[in-house]
Amino acid sequence: MLRSNPQLGRAIGVLLHPSALPLSPACGGFGSSAREWVKALALNGIGVWQFLPLAPCDSTGSPYSSPSSFAFNPWFLDAKDLAEEGFLSSPVIHGFSDLENLNIDVVNFHVAEQRSEKLGQLLREAWPSQNTERHREFHRWCDQQFWLEDHSSFMELRRQYEGLPWWEWPKHFALRNSISLYFWRKKYKNNLLEHRLIQWHLDRQWNSLKKLAGELGVLLFGDLPFYVSRDSADVWSRRSLFSILPGGQLEHQSGVPPDYFSATGQLWGTPVYRWSRHRTNHFNWWRMRFARHLQQVDLIRLDHFRALESYWAVPGNKHTAEDGEWEASPGADLLRLLKNDCGGRLPLVAEDLGIITPEVEKLRDEFQLPGMKILQFGFNSDRKNPYLPENIKGESWVVYTGTHDNPTTLGWWESLDPETKDRINQISDNSEDSPVWKLLEMGLKTDARLVVAPLQDLLCLDNQARFNTPGTVENNWSWRLTSLDYNLHTSLKDYGERGIFWGRSLEGAVGLFNS
Repeated sequence: MLRSNPQLGRAIGVLLHPSALPLSPACGGFGSSAREWVKALALNGIGVWQFLPLAPCDSTGSPYSSPSSFAFNPWFLDAKDLAEEGFLSSPVIHGFSDLENLNIDVVNFHVAEQRSEKLGQLLREAWPSQNTERHREFHRWCDQQFWLEDHSSFMELRRQYEGLPWWEWPKHFALRNSISLYFWRKKYKNNLLEHRLIQWHLDRQWNSLKKLAGELGVLLFGDLPFYVSRDSADVWSRRSLFSILPGGQLEHQSGVPPDYFSATGQLWGTPVYRWSRHRTNHFNWWRMRFARHLQQVDLIRLDHFRALESYWAVPGNKHTAEDGEWEASPGADLLRLLKNDCGGRLPLVAEDLGIITPEVEKLRDEFQLPGMKILQFGFNSDRKNPYLPENIKGESWVVYTGTHDNPTTLGWWESLDPETKDRINQISDNSEDSPVWKLLEMGLKTDARLVVAPLQDLLCLDNQARFNTPGTVENNWSWRLTSLDYNLHTSLKDYGERGIFWGRSLEGAVGLFNS
């Protein structure tokens, strides 16, 4: 195979959430398998690791409906690394073995939650025996995390009230009575310490992984949901920023209007923003949120980007999205401030999928943000389809076979009619590749600076490995690898070699979307 010269600003990536990594109990995490994963990417010339939000999940396992916009998911904490560093003793780990030795081949939400709660307890019990320097480091870190006290209090109250949403807590806690919270925090200081220790160790482990990725030349590509959950520390502690009534009811909620795919639209049940309040304080919450994420990653996908231009607001008492209205957003003002905070460059990718207006495209292009192209969307009979590979013009795109919300490419292929399959075969010059690699080759040969494939596609897995099906709440977010085996490394090697052929390399990730 002849190879093109690798070019700066042209790279390939893999989409894989840390929860799907193997060799850890109940759920993947930030430990040895994550380090081996990053090394495998670098070894095979893959310059970008993309993942979903790293925040705690909701009860269905979704990281897009989190109880905290600033915290890490406690399920990701690696106990073996804690033991090797002396934060937990070997006898303690041995006593924890009933949970720690469970190598479950799917993410088990219940066991993962049990395990993280037990880890918090063990870390708190071992904390007095840690040396003075570790105590100083921990307290310095806590002092720098403006969000930590609210997060810890919220998660502990939710635990004590058995998962009830905050608006169903006793009134003095739901309304954040300062005197009641003061005495409650004193009474439960040990419980709150557990939450803080968990977050500190997660921060330490992720920073170590981020340092390794940086040394190997692998960019970390994160994900920022546009809206936040109604039942979250963010809304509970700063409800004036959200369209919430005093009793916790939604005044206006988010969604999208009726379209070809849904006669009643989509209703998401998250509060929209009171943008006038955000303007008053110079978008301080948004800027802190963005800064927190940029401590963790090199590049951010902003979910539902179109809501920065205008958003669909539905009265809180409605049960479908039909009765909403478009409201203007101050997205340009916010993006200018974020750009200034970042020194003149926004490391953002706009999730601009769906029905996008010229105004949304203008906002995206004004700030020179790359958009997204999904190849699975490209093969209807419309020759002007913007997702058709031949219509993907210019460099400022991230091209995907599919995302976490799509079928796997093999599952998608199996659902196609014969005419569409024939059309794809003709576009791919009737190559002998599998359908997955046909689609990937089409993406690799575009001018787009970055091409990303879900790992399930590289492994040519069917829909049993699908990660999420929008509009459903069961059997999502739980797929994971069973091992980092020969088949995985062979697939990554093949992907890397094809990337090099099309001028995409590990070094090509340098300067991605910078110029």
